[in-house]
Amino acid sequence: MTKTALITGASRGLGAALAEALAPSHHIIAVARTTGALEELDDRIQAKGGQATLAPMDITTPEAMAVLCRGIHDRWGKLDLWLHTAVHAAPMAPAGHIDAKDMAKSVACNVTATATLIAYVAPLLGLEGQAVFFEDPRAGTKFFGAYGSTKAAQMALAKSWAAETVNTGPRVQVLTPAPMPTATRARFFPGEDRSTLNDTHAQAAEVLAQL
Repeated sequence: MTKTALITGASRGLGAALAEALAPSHHIIAVARTTGALEELDDRIQAKGGQATLAPMDITTPEAMAVLCRGIHDRWGKLDLWLHTAVHAAPMAPAGHIDAKDMAKSVACNVTATATLIAYVAPLLGLEGQAVFFEDPRAGTKFFGAYGSTKAAQMALAKSWAAETVNTGPRVQVLTPAPMPTATRARFFPGEDRSTLNDTHAQAAEVLAQL
C-alpha cells in the first residue's frame, strides 16, 4: 500500500524540501495557499518519479481542512505522516506596537489552525502514524512578540499531544532545524548573509533521518 505524507506549508522552504525528499517513498499531499508554487513543487516531485495531490487551501479555514481530511480518509483510509511547517510570520514590532490584524492572523494560523488540524489529523494517523512539528524559539526575544508568542503556543500544543500519546501513538515529535535561507527568515533578518545558512534540502534529510 502506498504511504502517504501530509505536508502543511508545502509550497516553499523546509516544507517543499521535505515534500521532494519524501516523494520517492510517499504520495505527497501538499497544502499551501499559493497555487503556482504548489504546481512548481508538483513538477519537481514528478521529475523524481513521485506523485502529489495538490491542496491549495488556507489552513485557517476549518471547513477546508475538514474537507481535506475527509478526502484523505475516503481515498487512502489513513495517513502515515504529517509534517506541519505552515506558519504566519508577522512583521517584527515592539510589544506595545503590534498591529491587531497581524496578531489575529498569527493566532489564527499558528495556534487555532494547529489545534484544529491536530483534532482532524489524529484519527487519520491512528496508532502507527507520525506527526512532526518544528520549533523556532523566539519567545521573549525583542520585537518577536506576535511571532514568538504564537509559535510558542503552537509548540505547547504539539508537546502536550506528544506527552499524551507517548504510550498509545501516534508518535509526535518536535524538532528544531538549523537556520535556513527561507522567506520567513528573510523577513526577520533582511541583511543577513544567506550563504552562511543551512541548505533546506540538507535539513530535510536530517529531519527524515530522525523519523
